[in-house]
Amino acid sequence: MKTLKFTLMGLTLGLMSFSIAPIQKNGMIKFLTTSPITWKNEIVEVGEIAQGTPKVIEFEFKNTGNKVVVITDVKPGCGCTNADYTKDSIEPGKIGYVKATFNAANVGTFSKNVTVFTTAEETPKVLTFKGTVITKK
Repeated sequence: MKTLKFTLMGLTLGLMSFSIAPIQKNGMIKFLTTSPITWKNEIVEVGEIAQGTPKVIEFEFKNTGNKVVVITDVKPGCGCTNADYTKDSIEPGKIGYVKATFNAANVGTFSKNVTVFTTAEETPKVLTFKGTVITKK
């Protein structure tokens, strides 16, 4: 019973210290923070798309931080998708967007990604859209 108590206490303390632990990168210590970008949707279900009909999917976000945000790059996950995005600086409280245009060439279900790089975060945000390409009637 004592062993179980000490094991549980050690596990609890270990988890508590993990949740507030700083991250060390390049000799600098950073604490985990919330993102200054709030996405309206990170995953979009587009439903059915007729084959050969391009579909534009828009991902909207708000700069909820206190500093200007700039999208530095957007990379579609494949050659079947083109991307466009807000090129201007997004002031705090303002809205920006990422648009993905999917060419819908192949019939069947799909799940595609667009990776967004910003000045707000070191880790890029991966946005996803899903659906089914159907044969034109």
